[in-house]
Amino acid sequence: MRMLLRGAAALAAVVSVASLTSGAAAQPRPEKPAGTTRAAAAQIPPGVTAGVAVYDRHAGAFTEQVNESAQFRSASVVKLLLALDFLWDRGPDYTIPAADRARLEPMLRSSNDAAANYYWSTYGGSAIIDRMAHPDRLDLRDTQGPPAGYPGYWGYTAVSARDTVAIYRYILEKAPAPVRTFIMDNLRASTRCASDKFDQHFGIAGAFDRPWAVKQGWAGKYADGTCGPQGAAGAARAATGEGAGEAERPAARGAAELDLSRPALHSTGTVGADDRSIVAVLTTHPVGTSYGKAYTDIGRLTRSLNVPGGVRPAGTWFGTWSEFVNVRKGPTTGHDRITQLPAGVEVLVGCQVRGQVVNVPPYSNDWWAYLPQYKGYISNIYISSPDNRLPNVPECAE
Repeated sequence: MRMLLRGAAALAAVVSVASLTSGAAAQPRPEKPAGTTRAAAAQIPPGVTAGVAVYDRHAGAFTEQVNESAQFRSASVVKLLLALDFLWDRGPDYTIPAADRARLEPMLRSSNDAAANYYWSTYGGSAIIDRMAHPDRLDLRDTQGPPAGYPGYWGYTAVSARDTVAIYRYILEKAPAPVRTFIMDNLRASTRCASDKFDQHFGIAGAFDRPWAVKQGWAGKYADGTCGPQGAAGAARAATGEGAGEAERPAARGAAELDLSRPALHSTGTVGADDRSIVAVLTTHPVGTSYGKAYTDIGRLTRSLNVPGGVRPAGTWFGTWSEFVNVRKGPTTGHDRITQLPAGVEVLVGCQVRGQVVNVPPYSNDWWAYLPQYKGYISNIYISSPDNRLPNVPECAE
Protein backbone atom coordinates (compact mmCIF):
# COMPACT_ATOMS: atom_id res chain seq x y z
CA MET A 1 0.00 0.00 0.00
CA ARG A 2 1.24 3.45 -0.87
CA MET A 3 1.04 5.14 2.50
CA LEU A 4 2.82 8.13 3.97
CA LEU A 5 3.12 6.85 7.55
CA ARG A 6 3.68 9.02 10.53
CA GLY A 7 6.09 8.14 13.31
CA ALA A 8 4.95 5.98 16.18
CA ALA A 9 4.75 8.92 18.55
CA ALA A 10 2.54 10.89 16.16
CA LEU A 11 0.30 7.89 15.61
CA ALA A 12 0.04 7.32 19.34
CA ALA A 13 -1.06 10.92 19.74
CA VAL A 14 -3.65 10.48 16.99
CA VAL A 15 -5.10 7.38 18.58
CA SER A 16 -4.85 8.42 22.22
CA VAL A 17 -6.25 11.91 21.94
CA ALA A 18 -8.29 11.23 18.81
CA SER A 19 -7.00 14.25 16.91
CA LEU A 20 -7.79 14.39 13.22
CA THR A 21 -6.06 15.86 10.21
CA SER A 22 -9.54 17.01 9.20
CA GLY A 23 -10.30 18.54 12.58
CA ALA A 24 -13.22 16.13 13.03
CA ALA A 25 -14.24 14.56 16.31
CA ALA A 26 -12.95 11.00 16.56
CA GLN A 27 -16.13 9.53 17.99
CA PRO A 28 -18.81 8.72 15.40
CA ARG A 29 -21.60 11.23 14.88
CA PRO A 30 -24.68 9.26 13.81
CA GLU A 31 -26.83 10.91 11.18
CA LYS A 32 -30.56 11.25 11.67
CA PRO A 33 -32.64 8.49 10.05
CA ALA A 34 -32.90 8.50 6.26
CA GLY A 35 -35.45 10.96 4.99
CA THR A 36 -35.65 12.99 8.21
CA THR A 37 -36.67 16.60 7.61
CA ARG A 38 -34.54 19.15 9.44
CA ALA A 39 -35.28 22.72 10.39
CA ALA A 40 -33.48 25.44 8.48
CA ALA A 41 -30.22 25.82 10.38
CA ALA A 42 -27.11 25.82 8.22
CA GLN A 43 -24.13 24.88 10.37
CA ILE A 44 -21.06 26.65 8.96
CA PRO A 45 -17.77 25.20 10.29
CA PRO A 46 -15.35 27.62 11.99
CA GLY A 47 -13.15 29.54 9.59
CA VAL A 48 -15.37 28.80 6.59
CA THR A 49 -17.07 31.58 4.62
CA ALA A 50 -20.23 30.34 2.93
CA GLY A 51 -23.05 31.41 0.66
CA VAL A 52 -25.97 28.99 0.80
CA ALA A 53 -29.33 28.69 -0.93
CA VAL A 54 -31.74 25.74 -1.01
CA TYR A 55 -34.88 26.08 -3.11
CA ASP A 56 -37.81 23.65 -2.83
CA ARG A 57 -39.36 23.48 -6.30
CA HIS A 58 -42.52 21.79 -5.02
CA ALA A 59 -43.23 24.54 -2.48
CA GLY A 60 -41.81 27.32 -4.64
CA ALA A 61 -39.82 28.65 -1.68
CA PHE A 62 -36.35 28.73 -0.17
CA THR A 63 -35.70 26.53 2.86
CA GLU A 64 -32.17 27.88 3.43
CA GLN A 65 -30.59 31.25 2.65
CA VAL A 66 -27.27 32.33 4.15
CA ASN A 67 -25.28 35.13 2.51
CA GLU A 68 -27.14 34.14 -0.64
CA SER A 69 -26.15 37.27 -2.58
CA ALA A 70 -22.47 37.20 -1.62
CA GLN A 71 -20.11 36.84 -4.56
CA PHE A 72 -17.63 33.95 -4.76
CA ARG A 73 -15.21 33.10 -7.53
CA SER A 74 -17.04 30.43 -9.43
CA ALA A 75 -14.25 27.92 -10.09
CA SER A 76 -15.82 25.24 -12.29
CA VAL A 77 -19.45 26.13 -11.53
CA VAL A 78 -19.15 28.61 -14.42
CA LYS A 79 -19.03 25.63 -16.78
CA LEU A 80 -22.84 25.57 -16.55
CA LEU A 81 -22.91 28.99 -18.21
CA LEU A 82 -20.36 27.96 -20.84
CA ALA A 83 -22.54 25.00 -21.79
CA LEU A 84 -25.75 27.04 -21.82
CA ASP A 85 -24.19 29.76 -23.95
CA PHE A 86 -23.01 27.22 -26.53
CA LEU A 87 -26.45 25.54 -26.64
CA TRP A 88 -28.39 28.81 -26.90
CA ASP A 89 -30.55 29.04 -30.07
CA ARG A 90 -28.99 26.09 -31.83
CA GLY A 91 -32.09 25.35 -33.88
CA PRO A 92 -35.25 23.31 -33.40
CA ASP A 93 -33.51 20.00 -32.67
CA TYR A 94 -30.51 21.41 -30.77
CA THR A 95 -28.16 19.03 -32.52
CA ILE A 96 -24.74 18.96 -30.88
CA PRO A 97 -21.83 18.25 -33.23
CA ALA A 98 -19.81 15.19 -32.26
CA ALA A 99 -16.69 17.24 -31.53
CA ASP A 100 -18.60 19.47 -29.13
CA ARG A 101 -20.34 16.55 -27.46
CA ALA A 102 -16.87 15.07 -26.84
CA ARG A 103 -15.92 18.31 -25.03
CA LEU A 104 -19.16 19.13 -23.24
CA GLU A 105 -19.74 15.72 -21.68
CA PRO A 106 -16.41 15.52 -19.79
CA MET A 107 -16.69 19.22 -18.94
CA LEU A 108 -20.02 18.64 -17.20
CA ARG A 109 -19.38 15.15 -15.82
CA SER A 110 -15.70 15.33 -14.90
CA SER A 111 -15.07 19.10 -14.78
CA ASN A 112 -12.61 18.99 -17.68
CA ASP A 113 -10.67 22.27 -17.80
CA ALA A 114 -9.37 21.91 -21.36
CA ALA A 115 -12.95 21.93 -22.63
CA ALA A 116 -13.74 25.05 -20.60
CA ASN A 117 -10.64 26.76 -21.99
CA TYR A 118 -11.85 25.97 -25.52
CA TYR A 119 -15.35 27.45 -25.08
CA TRP A 120 -14.05 30.46 -23.17
CA SER A 121 -11.50 31.36 -25.84
CA THR A 122 -13.70 30.46 -28.83
CA TYR A 123 -16.91 32.22 -27.85
CA GLY A 124 -15.78 35.52 -26.39
CA GLY A 125 -14.48 35.04 -22.85
CA SER A 126 -16.19 37.49 -20.49
CA ALA A 127 -18.74 38.28 -23.20
CA ILE A 128 -20.22 34.85 -22.48
CA ILE A 129 -20.90 35.91 -18.90
CA ASP A 130 -22.36 39.23 -20.03
CA ARG A 131 -24.72 37.42 -22.42
CA MET A 132 -25.87 34.83 -19.92
CA ALA A 133 -26.35 37.27 -17.04
CA HIS A 134 -28.35 39.74 -19.20
CA PRO A 135 -32.09 40.17 -18.44
CA ASP A 136 -32.86 38.84 -21.93
CA ARG A 137 -31.39 35.49 -20.87
CA LEU A 138 -31.01 34.43 -17.23
CA ASP A 139 -31.23 37.86 -15.55
CA LEU A 140 -28.54 37.09 -12.97
CA ARG A 141 -28.02 39.75 -10.33
CA ASP A 142 -24.61 38.96 -8.86
CA THR A 143 -22.79 37.25 -11.74
CA GLN A 144 -19.90 39.12 -13.39
CA GLY A 145 -16.94 38.22 -15.58
CA PRO A 146 -13.40 37.97 -14.18
CA PRO A 147 -11.90 41.17 -12.73
CA ALA A 148 -9.62 43.42 -14.79
CA GLY A 149 -6.28 41.79 -15.42
CA TYR A 150 -7.69 38.26 -15.57
CA PRO A 151 -9.28 37.99 -19.03
CA GLY A 152 -8.49 34.29 -19.46
CA TYR A 153 -9.46 33.16 -15.99
CA TRP A 154 -12.99 31.86 -16.44
CA GLY A 155 -13.00 30.49 -12.87
CA TYR A 156 -12.67 34.05 -11.55
CA THR A 157 -16.20 34.75 -12.73
CA ALA A 158 -18.21 36.01 -9.75
CA VAL A 159 -21.33 34.04 -8.79
CA SER A 160 -23.66 33.89 -5.80
CA ALA A 161 -25.76 31.14 -4.26
CA ARG A 162 -29.02 32.79 -5.35
CA ASP A 163 -27.76 33.22 -8.94
CA THR A 164 -26.70 29.57 -8.95
CA VAL A 165 -30.25 28.60 -8.00
CA ALA A 166 -31.51 30.83 -10.82
CA ILE A 167 -29.25 29.01 -13.31
CA TYR A 168 -30.67 25.64 -12.29
CA ARG A 169 -34.23 26.98 -12.33
CA TYR A 170 -33.71 28.12 -15.91
CA ILE A 171 -32.33 24.72 -16.92
CA LEU A 172 -35.17 22.82 -15.24
CA GLU A 173 -38.10 25.14 -15.90
CA LYS A 174 -37.40 27.23 -19.01
CA ALA A 175 -34.69 25.68 -21.14
CA PRO A 176 -35.76 23.74 -24.26
CA ALA A 177 -36.24 20.07 -23.45
CA PRO A 178 -33.15 18.89 -25.40
CA VAL A 179 -30.95 21.37 -23.51
CA ARG A 180 -32.41 20.42 -20.15
CA THR A 181 -32.03 16.70 -20.85
CA PHE A 182 -28.46 17.00 -22.11
CA ILE A 183 -27.21 19.08 -19.18
CA MET A 184 -29.04 17.27 -16.39
CA ASP A 185 -28.24 13.79 -17.70
CA ASN A 186 -24.56 14.69 -17.67
CA LEU A 187 -24.73 16.16 -14.16
CA ARG A 188 -26.46 12.98 -12.98
CA ALA A 189 -23.54 11.03 -14.49
CA SER A 190 -20.95 12.98 -12.47
CA THR A 191 -17.79 10.90 -12.05
CA ARG A 192 -16.21 10.55 -8.61
CA CYS A 193 -12.77 11.27 -10.09
CA ALA A 194 -12.56 14.54 -11.98
CA SER A 195 -10.33 14.96 -15.01
CA ASP A 196 -7.57 16.38 -12.78
CA LYS A 197 -7.76 13.42 -10.34
CA PHE A 198 -9.60 15.26 -7.59
CA ASP A 199 -12.39 13.42 -5.79
CA GLN A 200 -15.41 15.60 -6.60
CA HIS A 201 -18.16 13.71 -4.77
CA PHE A 202 -18.19 16.04 -1.77
CA GLY A 203 -21.08 18.17 -0.53
CA ILE A 204 -24.34 17.14 -2.17
CA ALA A 205 -22.92 13.90 -3.57
CA GLY A 206 -21.84 12.73 -0.11
CA ALA A 207 -24.72 14.12 1.95
CA PHE A 208 -27.59 12.48 0.04
CA ASP A 209 -28.47 9.25 -1.67
CA ARG A 210 -29.28 9.40 -5.36
CA PRO A 211 -31.12 10.77 -7.24
CA TRP A 212 -28.96 13.85 -7.37
CA ALA A 213 -27.18 15.84 -10.06
CA VAL A 214 -24.10 17.95 -9.34
CA LYS A 215 -21.71 20.49 -10.78
CA GLN A 216 -18.89 21.06 -8.34
CA GLY A 217 -16.07 23.58 -8.18
CA TRP A 218 -12.67 23.77 -6.47
CA ALA A 219 -9.80 26.23 -6.64
CA GLY A 220 -6.71 27.00 -4.62
CA LYS A 221 -3.31 25.70 -3.55
CA TYR A 222 -4.44 22.18 -2.79
CA ALA A 223 -2.05 19.26 -3.09
CA ASP A 224 -2.33 17.10 -6.21
CA GLY A 225 -5.41 14.94 -6.60
CA THR A 226 -5.16 11.26 -5.65
CA CYS A 227 -8.43 9.95 -7.07
CA GLY A 228 -8.38 6.89 -9.30
CA PRO A 229 -7.66 3.17 -9.44
CA GLN A 230 -4.30 1.45 -9.06
CA GLY A 231 -1.91 2.53 -11.79
CA ALA A 232 -3.76 5.77 -12.56
CA ALA A 233 -1.51 8.77 -13.13
CA GLY A 234 -1.67 11.47 -10.50
CA ALA A 235 -2.57 15.07 -11.23
CA ALA A 236 0.27 17.11 -12.67
CA ARG A 237 -0.57 20.35 -10.85
CA ALA A 238 -2.42 21.80 -7.91
CA ALA A 239 -6.17 22.26 -8.18
CA THR A 240 -7.33 25.42 -9.89
CA GLY A 241 -10.67 24.66 -11.50
CA GLU A 242 -10.09 27.63 -13.75
CA GLY A 243 -7.10 27.26 -16.02
CA ALA A 244 -3.40 26.75 -15.36
CA GLY A 245 -1.54 29.23 -13.21
CA GLU A 246 -4.31 30.47 -10.91
CA ALA A 247 -2.60 29.26 -7.76
CA GLU A 248 0.49 31.39 -8.37
CA ARG A 249 -1.07 34.59 -9.70
CA PRO A 250 -1.64 37.48 -7.25
CA ALA A 251 -4.99 39.17 -6.93
CA ALA A 252 -5.69 42.09 -9.26
CA ARG A 253 -6.21 45.62 -8.04
CA GLY A 254 -9.88 46.43 -7.82
CA ALA A 255 -10.79 42.79 -7.14
CA ALA A 256 -10.70 43.06 -3.35
CA GLU A 257 -14.43 42.37 -3.10
CA LEU A 258 -13.95 38.97 -4.76
CA ASP A 259 -11.80 36.63 -2.66
CA LEU A 260 -9.17 35.18 -4.98
CA SER A 261 -6.72 34.02 -2.32
CA ARG A 262 -8.54 31.60 -0.02
CA PRO A 263 -9.10 28.07 -1.37
CA ALA A 264 -12.64 27.49 -2.60
CA LEU A 265 -14.88 24.43 -2.68
CA HIS A 266 -18.41 24.60 -4.11
CA SER A 267 -21.20 22.03 -4.37
CA THR A 268 -24.22 22.81 -6.55
CA GLY A 269 -27.00 20.80 -8.11
CA THR A 270 -30.34 19.14 -7.46
CA VAL A 271 -31.52 16.57 -4.93
CA GLY A 272 -34.49 14.22 -4.84
CA ALA A 273 -37.02 12.80 -7.26
CA ASP A 274 -37.95 15.14 -10.09
CA ASP A 275 -35.04 17.40 -9.03
CA ARG A 276 -37.16 18.61 -6.16
CA SER A 277 -34.56 20.75 -4.36
CA ILE A 278 -31.93 23.00 -5.91
CA VAL A 279 -28.89 23.31 -3.64
CA ALA A 280 -26.04 25.83 -3.88
CA VAL A 281 -23.26 25.71 -1.29
CA LEU A 282 -20.35 28.07 -2.08
CA THR A 283 -17.42 28.10 0.35
CA THR A 284 -13.94 29.52 0.90
CA HIS A 285 -11.50 28.25 3.53
CA PRO A 286 -8.47 29.61 5.41
CA VAL A 287 -5.25 29.77 3.41
CA GLY A 288 -3.37 26.49 3.84
CA THR A 289 -6.49 24.36 4.31
CA SER A 290 -6.00 20.87 2.89
CA TYR A 291 -8.36 19.40 0.34
CA GLY A 292 -9.48 16.75 2.83
CA LYS A 293 -10.29 19.38 5.46
CA ALA A 294 -12.26 21.52 3.00
CA TYR A 295 -14.00 18.36 1.70
CA THR A 296 -14.99 17.46 5.27
CA ASP A 297 -16.19 20.95 6.15
CA ILE A 298 -18.40 21.39 3.09
CA GLY A 299 -19.78 17.91 3.76
CA ARG A 300 -20.75 18.81 7.31
CA LEU A 301 -22.33 22.06 6.17
CA THR A 302 -24.32 20.35 3.42
CA ARG A 303 -25.53 17.60 5.76
CA SER A 304 -26.87 20.26 8.14
CA LEU A 305 -29.20 21.75 5.52
CA ASN A 306 -32.95 21.37 5.22
CA VAL A 307 -33.23 19.83 1.74
CA PRO A 308 -36.77 18.64 0.94
CA GLY A 309 -36.77 15.36 -0.96
CA GLY A 310 -33.22 14.53 0.10
CA VAL A 311 -32.57 11.07 1.58
CA ARG A 312 -29.56 10.80 3.84
CA PRO A 313 -27.41 7.67 3.45
CA ALA A 314 -27.33 5.05 6.20
CA GLY A 315 -24.11 4.73 8.18
CA THR A 316 -21.86 6.62 10.59
CA TRP A 317 -19.34 9.34 9.75
CA PHE A 318 -15.76 8.98 10.99
CA GLY A 319 -12.60 10.96 10.47
CA THR A 320 -9.50 9.39 8.94
CA TRP A 321 -5.79 10.11 9.30
CA SER A 322 -2.72 9.67 7.06
CA GLU A 323 -2.31 10.38 3.37
CA PHE A 324 -2.89 8.16 0.34
CA VAL A 325 -5.21 5.78 2.19
CA ASN A 326 -6.28 3.12 -0.28
CA VAL A 327 -9.90 2.13 -0.77
CA ARG A 328 -9.88 -1.48 -1.93
CA LYS A 329 -12.37 -3.89 -3.44
CA GLY A 330 -12.00 -6.25 -0.49
CA PRO A 331 -10.61 -6.32 3.09
CA THR A 332 -7.01 -7.16 2.19
CA THR A 333 -4.08 -5.28 0.72
CA GLY A 334 -4.11 -7.80 -2.14
CA HIS A 335 -7.43 -6.52 -3.46
CA ASP A 336 -7.33 -3.97 -6.25
CA ARG A 337 -7.37 -0.31 -5.31
CA ILE A 338 -10.49 1.63 -6.22
CA THR A 339 -9.13 5.04 -5.29
CA GLN A 340 -7.20 6.92 -2.60
CA LEU A 341 -8.85 9.19 -0.06
CA PRO A 342 -8.12 12.89 0.27
CA ALA A 343 -5.87 13.22 3.33
CA GLY A 344 -7.81 13.35 6.60
CA VAL A 345 -11.27 13.28 5.03
CA GLU A 346 -14.40 12.08 6.82
CA VAL A 347 -15.94 8.89 5.45
CA LEU A 348 -19.32 7.23 5.84
CA VAL A 349 -18.95 3.70 7.27
CA GLY A 350 -21.77 1.26 6.59
CA CYS A 351 -20.42 -1.86 8.29
CA GLN A 352 -17.15 -3.55 9.25
CA VAL A 353 -15.58 -6.96 8.76
CA ARG A 354 -12.47 -8.85 9.83
CA GLY A 355 -9.83 -9.19 7.15
CA GLN A 356 -6.07 -9.00 6.69
CA VAL A 357 -4.02 -7.67 9.60
CA VAL A 358 -2.54 -4.24 8.83
CA ASN A 359 0.46 -3.10 10.85
CA VAL A 360 1.49 0.47 11.58
CA PRO A 361 3.94 -0.07 14.46
CA PRO A 362 3.23 -0.17 17.27
CA TYR A 363 -0.38 -0.82 16.21
CA SER A 364 -2.07 -3.68 14.39
CA ASN A 365 -5.67 -4.04 13.25
CA ASP A 366 -7.53 -6.76 11.36
CA TRP A 367 -10.85 -4.91 11.11
CA TRP A 368 -11.83 -3.21 7.86
CA ALA A 369 -14.58 -0.63 7.27
CA TYR A 370 -16.91 -0.84 4.30
CA LEU A 371 -17.53 2.55 2.67
CA PRO A 372 -20.82 2.30 0.75
CA GLN A 373 -20.25 5.53 -1.17
CA TYR A 374 -17.02 4.10 -2.60
CA LYS A 375 -18.18 0.47 -2.72
CA GLY A 376 -14.90 -0.50 -1.10
CA TYR A 377 -12.96 -1.06 2.13
CA ILE A 378 -10.29 0.70 4.16
CA SER A 379 -8.37 -0.68 7.13
CA ASN A 380 -9.78 0.51 10.45
CA ILE A 381 -6.23 1.41 11.46
CA TYR A 382 -6.63 4.60 9.41
CA ILE A 383 -9.94 5.57 11.03
CA SER A 384 -9.69 7.99 13.95
CA SER A 385 -11.14 5.88 16.71
CA PRO A 386 -9.41 4.53 19.84
CA ASP A 387 -10.73 0.99 19.27
CA ASN A 388 -9.85 -1.52 16.57
CA ARG A 389 -13.52 -2.41 16.18
CA LEU A 390 -15.55 0.72 15.50
CA PRO A 391 -18.26 1.45 18.07
CA ASN A 392 -21.90 1.34 17.00
CA VAL A 393 -21.06 -0.05 13.54
CA PRO A 394 -22.52 -3.46 12.63
CA GLU A 395 -20.57 -6.31 11.12
CA CYS A 396 -21.05 -6.77 7.41
CA ALA A 397 -23.33 -9.60 6.34
CA GLU A 398 -21.79 -12.52 4.48
